[in-house]
Amino acid sequence: MARVKGAMMTRKRRNKVLKAAKGYWGAKSKHFKMAKQAVMKSGNYAYIGRKQKKREFRSLWIARISAQAKVNGMNYSTLMHGLKKAGVDLNRKMLSEIAIADKDAFAALCETAKGAL
Repeated sequence: MARVKGAMMTRKRRNKVLKAAKGYWGAKSKHFKMAKQAVMKSGNYAYIGRKQKKREFRSLWIARISAQAKVNGMNYSTLMHGLKKAGVDLNRKMLSEIAIADKDAFAALCETAKGAL
């Protein structure tokens, strides 16, 4: 049976990790052992960050909607309840964009919500 040498695949695997660690501080970008740990840790942070990003954006949208609803004499929860009763299907992202860009349209939405309550 032919002898199999693993040097090529080992080198490929190490280079892949070192390429992912490019730009890291100190030995984390040069030494395979430290680079491997840093890449694994950064992968975990990236995974957690993708989940946190969704939460943070949703809370930002809610804060924007709430601030504009207060200007129109409502609070956030009554506005959302009124819009749901009125059958207005706008998500929080779009509502926050309307609250920033077009205050008159948002005021009209608030009146719609008030009318449905």
